[in-house]
Amino acid sequence: MSTLPTEYERTEIGEIQIAPEVIEVIAGLATVEVKGVAGMSGGFAGGIVELLGRKNLSKGVKVEVGQREAAVDVSVIIEYGNRLPEVAAEIQRNVKRSIETMTGLTVVEVNVHIHDVQFKNTSTVDKNEDTDAVLRVK
Repeated sequence: MSTLPTEYERTEIGEIQIAPEVIEVIAGLATVEVKGVAGMSGGFAGGIVELLGRKNLSKGVKVEVGQREAAVDVSVIIEYGNRLPEVAAEIQRNVKRSIETMTGLTVVEVNVHIHDVQFKNTSTVDKNEDTDAVLRVK
């Protein structure tokens, strides 16, 4: 058995393959663990900003995976009041560490795209407006 991970790693009893979607989920979870990250952005194409939910843990993450290396792009929303370069650098470190630890792949780059800044009161106002709308419908 080779000690270097490959896209299809061969063991004594079969092959091990890690789907790119798994790496996207790892990167997404590692991103939202960082203090100052409000959520994930849908990215350039969608243009719709959504906070990360349990339904889609790879939202805002794009991964390119080779046989031994991976490159990751994450699109994020940062909480207002945080230093953007510091949060982005911590995202890079956490994503790289998580992927390398869990998969054995070498992460060659982690690109962080900051799409928005979220104000703390915005989500509270939105929730109250949604509640009022539901009450009016009833």
